[in-house]
Amino acid sequence: MEAKDKVLGAIKKAKEPVNAGKVTELTGLERKEVDKAMKKLKDEGLIVSPKRCFWQAK
Repeated sequence: MEAKDKVLGAIKKAKEPVNAGKVTELTGLERKEVDKAMKKLKDEGLIVSPKRCFWQAK
């Protein structure tokens, strides 16, 4: 499974907006990988930020 898929799955499972630190905890991935995956997801329009530094699935 690609890091991007793990990150999106963790964000969806959280049921509330989460920050990158929480996604790192949930996935077990390194912070750098999470940041890269979240940037891709944001660029693709799959996640949105309801408040600064917190993300949720669209």
